[in-house]
Amino acid sequence: MELKKLEKKSDYEWEISPYNGMRVPAVIYASRRLVEDMDDKVFQQIKNVASLPGIVKAAYVMPDAHWGYGFPIGGVAAFDAAEGGVISAGGVGFDISCGVRMIRLGGMKIDDLGQLKEKLAGELFRRIPAGMGSESGIRLGNREMDEMLTKGAAWAVEKGYGFPGDLERIEGHGKIEGALPEEVSSRAKERLREEIGSLGSGNHYLEVQTLEDVFDEKALKAYGLERGDLVVSIHCGSRGLGHQIGTDFLRSMSLEAVNFGIRLYDRELACAPIDSDLGRSYIGAMRAGMNCAMANRQVLTHFVRGVISDLFPSISVSIVYDVSHNTCKEEEHIVSGRKKRLFIHRKGATRAFGPGYKELPEEYSSAGQPVLIGGSMGSSSYLLSGTAESESRAFSSSCHGAGRAMSRHQSSKKWRGSDIVENLGKKGILIMSSSMRGVAEEAPPAYKDVDRVVDDAHMAGLSKKVAGFKPLICIKG
Repeated sequence: MELKKLEKKSDYEWEISPYNGMRVPAVIYASRRLVEDMDDKVFQQIKNVASLPGIVKAAYVMPDAHWGYGFPIGGVAAFDAAEGGVISAGGVGFDISCGVRMIRLGGMKIDDLGQLKEKLAGELFRRIPAGMGSESGIRLGNREMDEMLTKGAAWAVEKGYGFPGDLERIEGHGKIEGALPEEVSSRAKERLREEIGSLGSGNHYLEVQTLEDVFDEKALKAYGLERGDLVVSIHCGSRGLGHQIGTDFLRSMSLEAVNFGIRLYDRELACAPIDSDLGRSYIGAMRAGMNCAMANRQVLTHFVRGVISDLFPSISVSIVYDVSHNTCKEEEHIVSGRKKRLFIHRKGATRAFGPGYKELPEEYSSAGQPVLIGGSMGSSSYLLSGTAESESRAFSSSCHGAGRAMSRHQSSKKWRGSDIVENLGKKGILIMSSSMRGVAEEAPPAYKDVDRVVDDAHMAGLSKKVAGFKPLICIKG
């Protein structure tokens, strides 16, 4: 991206002043180097977002941003229903509520693995369904499907896939109110029929990681972790159901835009007024998709517990936190000194509420909300904490990962999956996957430098560095 198009506000904040239909400014949070590395389409896409009706304050870009569908991935925008604000399926994304869950392995360290590292990798690969079209063997009937879409992770716990205490460590306590399963198409439900409890493909993964770097000892202690701990990180979403919801409503929104009198600078930004029948239908379906994703990660956690229980019977498994990206959530925020109810689109961005946020477990309150940043097989993942400062900067939002530096097609042309598996194996990282093409598409060099992305989020005040994790075992779709 050309810096001459931007006004520098600080070393980590850049602004596009409103012009050519923009209703508010666009703000990019990143260092000079990461801004220059962003593709030019991020500039155009965030300009288009800033032109949507009812947008509040500004449209925001996170340090990991890259080109996406409609919104840039790493895009954040808030809309006021009372001011004609809109809901955009492209602003949520196809993988609704894709997110990261971190699981604590009861104080277990690398040395505790002993000679069982390869056996652990093999058992996780055998029991965790991964890959295109992967299925768990759990088949949902129509009634169970609607219950799951209504109750989210709470449904999974009721069915024996976990414990009530798990829900306290999940964003929204594992259930999004206002879900409308009846607004989810039969095609979307059919795609999920046997997929609950599976990773899927693409950039989704399950990793065993070791906590190697500590940046904030006090916050880390509040989260119940310490240097050397082993954790499991799960990155996945709402599978085929979420994708179909996005497909269905993008089509409807595109057809109805003219009737709403909405000018679209990009048809991929198809949207509907929040207070319209179509807008309300999408919100209800999207919330069902969010519940699906949280139920999915809850069932996967149950599978992980089974593996750990069999191999390490004395080790307890508990959740550190679960937070989603690719959402639109109704939240209260302060705008010009007034508290407002706003609809916050976070596409490839996570919530990052600061200390004292009402939804947090009591022991986390002093540290702020955990923010989970995924790596890319061979790179670090991070645990950050939300900051009070982030509220005024980007509606309490932060980055969600490294962000792609090249397309999957480019990556698969440049690298061979088997070579990546071999090279990472030499570094002590076991990669288990049924698709070598999938591994090639997700090659670590195909992503931005996650260390730099996290540093920029920290320096910009979006979130605060707490700890860094190195991968030991990675189960890839």
